[in-house]
Amino acid sequence: MTASGPASVARAANPDAAGAPRRPSRAAATSGATGGATSRATSRATSGAARGAAWPLILLAGSVLLAACGGGSALGEEAGVVAAPDPRDWTAVLAAADGTTVDLHMWGGSTEINTFVDEVYGPALAELGVRLHRVPVADTADAVNIVLGELEAGRTDPGSGAIDLIWLNGENFATMRQADALLATGWAEHLPNAALVDWDDPSVTFDAGRPVAFTTSPWGSAQFQFVADTARTPAQELPRSYAELSVWIRERPGRFTYPAPPAFHGTRFLTQWFHELDGDPDAWVEEFDEDRYTEVAGELFALLEELAPALWRGGVTYPNEIADLDRLFANGEVDLTFTQLPAGIGANIDAGVLPAMARPFVFDTGTIGDHHYLAIPLNAADAAAAMVFADLVLDPALQAAKLDPVNGWGDGMAISPDRLDAGQRAAIDAVTAGLGDEAVPPAELEAVRTSNPLAELTIRLEADWDRRIRQGRGG
Repeated sequence: MTASGPASVARAANPDAAGAPRRPSRAAATSGATGGATSRATSRATSGAARGAAWPLILLAGSVLLAACGGGSALGEEAGVVAAPDPRDWTAVLAAADGTTVDLHMWGGSTEINTFVDEVYGPALAELGVRLHRVPVADTADAVNIVLGELEAGRTDPGSGAIDLIWLNGENFATMRQADALLATGWAEHLPNAALVDWDDPSVTFDAGRPVAFTTSPWGSAQFQFVADTARTPAQELPRSYAELSVWIRERPGRFTYPAPPAFHGTRFLTQWFHELDGDPDAWVEEFDEDRYTEVAGELFALLEELAPALWRGGVTYPNEIADLDRLFANGEVDLTFTQLPAGIGANIDAGVLPAMARPFVFDTGTIGDHHYLAIPLNAADAAAAMVFADLVLDPALQAAKLDPVNGWGDGMAISPDRLDAGQRAAIDAVTAGLGDEAVPPAELEAVRTSNPLAELTIRLEADWDRRIRQGRGG
């Protein structure tokens, strides 16, 4: 597995995820309108541009209002915790951030994402008196290692570090958390816009099976979805659970397959099936239960072995990656493929990667979702500016802009539609209406979302799949 951005290291996103901070496999999958969606871009560009022009003013007004409501005492007064600005006193945070620069270290491999960050967040942040300095990195681990090196050298005091903010998730988060390298004052819980985040959602509060404990603030999300060509498979015939999929495969021999683990989509497909058989996805976010794993995995692999002859090519061989499965699907050799794109598959349809009538859907029994986060190092020079940025990106207008592929990203939301008032929902509703049925609505995704489990579970599933399925059948 090649590491680049946070999601690739965590295995929490993948090459087709617009919100995945990693090296994309296809421009169409990450660029939205810039990836060839001329007709779609033309129809929505005017409204998108209008929203963009208004964002800084809207956000500035909202921030002033929130600042007037701020109050509270200083965080970080407990023994051993570095003092930091208190987001409960937002007026003080804005004052401390005014005139400073936030140094954001993030994977820089997507021109579309870089442009969005610079041209949307940059001006909005400037309205609050903060300058954005985006520092591109080839691998998020490079930024993590800078912080760890500073701490090892004794640079632990506030203001002594070179990095204010890191875009990360998964193993990079775990590395910093284990090294006590994150600002651990609970700051993420007290940002003004944190009230819009569903902190009861395990996919938010756990990052690859580890509690984030408000040491990071969510920025966006991705979620596993199935894709069918409705021109040849009517919606009423689609499976809505793995139990139904088992029957569906038997009734359509040779018409289904999945990427071979450890390919991201193959592992996620496998993990979700494990979750459904187990019945409690949340049981796998903190501790690995060996006895429970043995029982459920035994049932899963026995079923996979039984179904293998009914798969494409008799289950003797499997696609290597999602691009291979997409080609089989587009060529009409199989009836389902997968995606992680929260903003839908419109760009891939426009690019000819997927058929014109391809549509995404989710299982009623749940699909795994992930979030990517912003983390403030323990020794950040401008922690106040970092908090202002982390709060800014949670604004509903900016979350809507990020969701809209016409703006070049198409990333999933970090906030919950259920926590928004009618005015806040308007921008998001406008975007989702424009996406049409080429995207699963955010509320529907949220309703079935389960959290990404411990890495130990996926590692074991991959190893057991290789032993029992690949080696067992020569695939």
